[in-house]
Amino acid sequence: MSESLTNQQAMRYNRHIVLPKVDLDGQEALLNANICIIGIGGLGTAAATSLCASGVGSLTLIDHDTVEATNLPRQTLFCEKDVGTNKVEAAKARLTAINSDCDITVMAEPFSASDAAKLSPALKQAIENADVVLDCTDNTDSRDLINVLCFKLNTPLVSGAAIRFEGQLFVAIPGESRCYACLRTLFESPDLSCVEAGIFSPVVNIVGTYQAMLAMQVLMDFDNIPKNTLMTFDALSHEWRNWKLPKGVNCELCAC
Repeated sequence: MSESLTNQQAMRYNRHIVLPKVDLDGQEALLNANICIIGIGGLGTAAATSLCASGVGSLTLIDHDTVEATNLPRQTLFCEKDVGTNKVEAAKARLTAINSDCDITVMAEPFSASDAAKLSPALKQAIENADVVLDCTDNTDSRDLINVLCFKLNTPLVSGAAIRFEGQLFVAIPGESRCYACLRTLFESPDLSCVEAGIFSPVVNIVGTYQAMLAMQVLMDFDNIPKNTLMTFDALSHEWRNWKLPKGVNCELCAC
């Protein structure tokens, strides 16, 4: 059964509610939503902070890593006292302080299996139960697997990536758009990590926050979601560019 906003919540989110594209219905869609975030690094912490503060009712955070000192410049949800603790537990504590109404589930499990059959049933269930999944991981194997699971379980996916001074975003909605595998076929790239290539801190926060915005727009059923589109950001030229995916990829997963 769907929940309605309390008077206190309506006052808290008033600046959203006065927007015609959001209104009470949109804010209540957020209240009743469950968003699964896979990867609680730079992208994931930025996205989780924005979603929690914006009034999303439930968040599921998946990551098995611990906080390191080298994370702190870009993973701004964490602080120095969190170093050595599990990322999802540290994130839950900080997010609960931001918005105690947000129900936060944490799963300190690795998401690095090469195929879906090797993942725990709990991880698969978290994706199936989600209204939207945010892929905030940092390797192509995980991204490919998340895409497969989302399309098999009919769950919308918002994928983000950031490295050096560059970021990219892609929205995939089963039954309505092409999937991340279509993008990978056309834009194959080396699987570099931030350790190898570096990352400019503001870029990863820009992309993660943008993922949160796209997820909220999917939940509120905006009419201009950038489907079948790779969005890229270049921090050095300050340019956003949109790349439309051509037809005829013949993807076995999404049949496009």
